Amino acid sequence: MSEYILTIDCSTSGAKAIAWDATGRQVATGTTELALSIPHPGYGEQDPQHWWDATVIAVQQCMREIDPRSIAAVAVTHQRESFACLDAQGKALRPAMLWLDTRAAAQVEEYGTDRIHELTGKPANPTPAFYKLLWIREHEPEIFNNTAFVVDVHAYVTHRMTGAWRTSVASADPLGLLDLNARDYSDEILEIVGLKRSQLPKLVEPGKLLGQLTPFAAQALGLPIDLPVFAGAGDGQSAGLGAGIIAPGTAYLNVGTGLISGSYSEKYVPHSAYRAMAGTLAGSVNYELFVGAGTFMVSWFLKNIAAGENIPEGTTAELYWEKKASDIPLGAEGLFVLPYWNGQLTPFWDHDARGVMVGFTGTHTRAHIYRALLEGIAFELKFCLDEAVKTLPEGINEFVAMGGGSRSPLWCQILADVLQRPVVLAGSDEATSLGTGILAAVGVGFFESAEDAVANMTTTSTRYEPQRTNSDRYAELYQVYRQVYPALRPVFQSLAEVTHVD
Repeated sequence: MSEYILTIDCSTSGAKAIAWDATGRQVATGTTELALSIPHPGYGEQDPQHWWDATVIAVQQCMREIDPRSIAAVAVTHQRESFACLDAQGKALRPAMLWLDTRAAAQVEEYGTDRIHELTGKPANPTPAFYKLLWIREHEPEIFNNTAFVVDVHAYVTHRMTGAWRTSVASADPLGLLDLNARDYSDEILEIVGLKRSQLPKLVEPGKLLGQLTPFAAQALGLPIDLPVFAGAGDGQSAGLGAGIIAPGTAYLNVGTGLISGSYSEKYVPHSAYRAMAGTLAGSVNYELFVGAGTFMVSWFLKNIAAGENIPEGTTAELYWEKKASDIPLGAEGLFVLPYWNGQLTPFWDHDARGVMVGFTGTHTRAHIYRALLEGIAFELKFCLDEAVKTLPEGINEFVAMGGGSRSPLWCQILADVLQRPVVLAGSDEATSLGTGILAAVGVGFFESAEDAVANMTTTSTRYEPQRTNSDRYAELYQVYRQVYPALRPVFQSLAEVTHVD
């Protein structure tokens, strides 16, 4: 009997295959890593073939734990904005350019107009493929002219599965080539880039049938031939569905390497305070706040500030420093951290911004720094939220958290206190894969609707309520935090000028 859904998450760092039952329980898992190439500062590339190779390994591992005949359907989620240029045979003409590649800064300056923002929902910044394609056209014209297909990760992997060039609206939209209102490619944007619709995969709504596994793909993956493959979504939108965010008022909060929060709406209102993405449900929009620092900052601290610390046996470095930071007074005794190690994203999109620690005195220790890092990221999300709610069609009353950082009780409580909203943990650590599993479960007929699937497959666990005394004190400190970035913005610009290297 076919009783499980198989999801594949092809992320920047690796591929993960998970089999789910109809209650949202993981029954089998397989993982493998992906290599990231950074040939020059600001570049980020991968060989698209490795997306498929990693998928095969992950699925094969997963199928060692269960009977492949128990799989009813397959769906894919993935790193967003990343894309490949392929020839007519589907072979890559150059390495895929990833979401974190920032080389197209000049193209952002030239083509990042209000009109493009209005059409796509994406404020001008180097992340969307739109600007990188313009970079390829300018710097690699032979490759651009010989490109037969431009595909996102979802389209590449599912083509290897089904033989069809199709992708999800919620997978292609982050590329910045779609008219978000129409949920279709924008002819106006394609003309600017110099692409034809025939060079792009056909679009279907998330959860719709893409095709069936070919004999070749079935043999490679160890799955039954003709297994249905359903359209998934980009990792951010999929995480929202996996966290049960299918109505306004609640937002997901992925405390991963970076920090991304997304809310649900059925209305599209463009604004630079957030980026808008096509949602997983037809006609829906995800509004995303994006802080480029999350657990990245924890890893940075452990490697560069806390190196050499003698961690007691039976604990981890994260737990050790969390305990020490818990003993530091709220507000880290006047120490503030602007977490711009990777630039300032929403709401100002300032890639010249740099990380800052301000307020040092002789009393401050590494434990103060650790607490200030956690608080600084929470303050920055509050900064993003305050700007966004001025324009968002609906407010945000609660956050459902996931990701590695959500395992920190101290950090979750800080977030609740600073944001002045409850933070509740998602029931699954793999909400991204679960969201795509929900789409496939509805598509294959396990449930009649996404609402039914969410009700049966998602849960929440620990709830962190804002503590009034803490929130009041953080509100005072936040007013100081808000002043630091505007005061230093001219300094960041000057610093970028004197440190620029051609």
